[in-house]
Amino acid sequence: MQPVCLITGASAGIGAALARVFAAHGHALVLTARREAELEHLASDIAAAGHARPQVVTADLGAPDGPARLAEAMRAAGLEPSIVVNNAGFGLLGEAASLDRARQLAMIDLNIRALTELSLRWLESVKKHRGGILNVASIAGFLPGPGMAVYHASKAYVLSFSEALHEELKADGVRVCALCPGPVATEFFARAGLPHGYFPSYLNRSAERVAREGYAGFMAGHCVVVPGRPNRIVTLLPRLLPRALMLAMTERRWKRKRRT
Repeated sequence: MQPVCLITGASAGIGAALARVFAAHGHALVLTARREAELEHLASDIAAAGHARPQVVTADLGAPDGPARLAEAMRAAGLEPSIVVNNAGFGLLGEAASLDRARQLAMIDLNIRALTELSLRWLESVKKHRGGILNVASIAGFLPGPGMAVYHASKAYVLSFSEALHEELKADGVRVCALCPGPVATEFFARAGLPHGYFPSYLNRSAERVAREGYAGFMAGHCVVVPGRPNRIVTLLPRLLPRALMLAMTERRWKRKRRT
């Protein structure tokens, strides 16, 4: 079986930027997402830049059998992950009581269930190749999130899960890292329903910068990577301020933004 780096949600945004960075450092890639045309275009761009052309496997990881179908396709192709990059995920803006329940449950399926299944499914091959798992979380995972309650909760899970796996697997020579970006102007904003200017501009970072810093931190064996000093300060606030105060601050901000 050929060892590869598997990147989910690779058709755009941070996932595509991570694919370019991993390819530039010589990793053999498998790219997966639902949109085959975008994946093939990215694979062609990577090959045109002089790197090995990634293999493309389309999959809907939010579907109950999505991860299993992806695993079977990779097995049939003689591929096994030495590195798993769990980037696929989405968010929704709005109060939990008013958002569509099915869409919120679908968010949990993709952000949590699929990520967990893909992290655990290939642990033996990751251990064998002394590779790693890079889970894309968010600074949202450090904070309660009125206005994006399920999304924040899902990223809190990703952060906690990744930190625990980091400790459990480090004796096996396996890297596990949670990449926690702040706002990144990608398709995520449109799908989540986030208007332009919803977040302070000083928190914004490009997908390319997030990918570069995420890759560097992952390869260095860091447990958590937060690109950008302002975002790192945000993640420290829950340690410095009472949780009730943090909740009140985020609630006030959500209500103020909702009125504008």
